[in-house]
Amino acid sequence: MAHKISDECINCGACDDSCPVSSISEQGDKRVIDAATCIDCGACVDTCPVNAISAA
Repeated sequence: MAHKISDECINCGACDDSCPVSSISEQGDKRVIDAATCIDCGACVDTCPVNAISAA
């Protein structure tokens, strides 16, 4: 199951480089995770400074 980014996202981009399969992209004023390519590794969770990423 893919991870998701909540509305608490501040669009800082800290999570981008942590994703080994580049599933995170910017859409509008926040980041989103592509569920089709997310491998559910959780690497992005620990890099988010506002804890906006969680398991879907």
